[in-house]
Amino acid sequence: MKSPHAFRGVFRSDELARAVYSEAAGVARILPAAVAVPADAEDVVALVVWAAANDVALVPRGAGSSMAGGALGDGVIVDFARLDDAPTFDPSTRLVRVGPAVTRERLEEVASRAGLTFPVDPSSGSFATLGGMCATNAAGARSVKYGAMRAWVHGLDCVFADGARGWLRRSGRDSRDGPDHADSGAEYGADIPAVQRFLRDVAPRVIAADAHVLRHVGVRKESSGYGLAAWSESGDAVDLIIGSEGTLACIVGVELRLAPLPAASASLLAGFADLEAAAAAAVQLAALGASAVEMLDRTFLEIAASEGNALPLPAHLEAVLLVEVEARSAPDVRHAARTLAEHCQAAGAVHLELASDAASEAKLWQLRHAASPILNRLAPRLRNMQIVEDGCVPPDRFAAYVRGVREALAAARFRGVIFGHAGDGHAHVNALVDVTEADWRARVERLLVDVTALVARLGGTLTGEHGDGRLRSPLLPQVWPAEALALFAATKEAFDPDGVFNPGVKVPAAGARPLADMKYDASLPSLPSASRAALDLVVRERAWGRHRLDLLPVSNASR
Repeated sequence: MKSPHAFRGVFRSDELARAVYSEAAGVARILPAAVAVPADAEDVVALVVWAAANDVALVPRGAGSSMAGGALGDGVIVDFARLDDAPTFDPSTRLVRVGPAVTRERLEEVASRAGLTFPVDPSSGSFATLGGMCATNAAGARSVKYGAMRAWVHGLDCVFADGARGWLRRSGRDSRDGPDHADSGAEYGADIPAVQRFLRDVAPRVIAADAHVLRHVGVRKESSGYGLAAWSESGDAVDLIIGSEGTLACIVGVELRLAPLPAASASLLAGFADLEAAAAAAVQLAALGASAVEMLDRTFLEIAASEGNALPLPAHLEAVLLVEVEARSAPDVRHAARTLAEHCQAAGAVHLELASDAASEAKLWQLRHAASPILNRLAPRLRNMQIVEDGCVPPDRFAAYVRGVREALAAARFRGVIFGHAGDGHAHVNALVDVTEADWRARVERLLVDVTALVARLGGTLTGEHGDGRLRSPLLPQVWPAEALALFAATKEAFDPDGVFNPGVKVPAAGARPLADMKYDASLPSLPSASRAALDLVVRERAWGRHRLDLLPVSNASR
């Protein structure tokens, strides 16, 4: 494949480049046709115009740390690494503008110097890009207090499938009646053909739909489908782009709201001898004002201990909760922490630790932040597979979800770890799979089937913060009603009628399977050794923030 004529960035279709973009953090492998690294936003426009004219699919990609396969595809991978414009903001408005390749950690460093914070804090924040976080409606530990990405996005600079470029910002007024009534000008999308088509063809159907069609009622976090429920409340087209996983537009600029840094915080570790008691307590802690409620189950604690990462805890704990609370002063936060500790004790906690200074808090939370590195070190014998890793259910059903996941793991004969954002009814579940066993793949497929059915029974969503990707998009009919699926397809048609952007995600391709080529399958063709070494380095060293092409030998195939 030849480089687009007007494209100024790096364009490579050689085997090494394609292979090093064939995997991300999840289980899939898909070899792309080529890799494009745009030089700037206008280069993205040139690339999109070329792709539309030549019937080429584009797959937007940030750090490649996503787990559901949304950053993989057989078209041209678009790596936004060069769109890393430094954060610029006015502290008086608390609005900051950044390039989509800027990481959450980099933004936080700048914001904190002004006494501000960006409160959406996924555990991958050291390398997660803000464009990618917008694309999946990312959340994190503090979502019980601050919500997910959508609540903090004020505007997005987008390139649409016809090459048009424009900002979508929050208007503060209702634009659902169409562009003539919105009177909101270019920055609210009134002059963008894709938005006009949506308002004309899809919006009336969304407005007429019942609430249960547009959302999973009672679920606190949602990254599945399109943000039609959010749009129905705000009328802002930006809500459609957030969480759309690069299927409606390419994000080339991000405008976010910041919050004041909390004056004081404290943390609590509560150990439980019963997993379901811990799950039930977590939901109540969120209601009592905790800013974060995370859970680590017994299997994780055992693995952490074997890897030398254990805290000194009593034996035979089934789970621990890590809880954070924020307040206006040190005395207030200590009082709040004691109140939460008393609740944990009443709920069955058999071990409690309080931390009210920064060093002690960091020590407690170190174990949670080490989750992925600890699990990845189990390779090569055991593979840490992200198959059912993002289910979220109404909080009052979270204990039933945890129990059901344990039963599904046992039925598939896997050990598994359950950890994550228990205060939101949201768990990350990683199956530990021995790929030397002949039937491992059939058992993985059974696990996915069983947990998908469990989520559907409990009225939950398959993805609270990681997105549908290619893993979950084929499963959407099991958790969304037919009317919702039709609205998703109509939204995709309005924004991207020729299917340029990330086809097969959100609206599954005919015959798509959730588990097609899995990178652990020994029957797959081997990748070139240099590409394999680069991909292994990224996983081993958590080097998701490193540009993949920089990890390859110097090549003349740069265009």
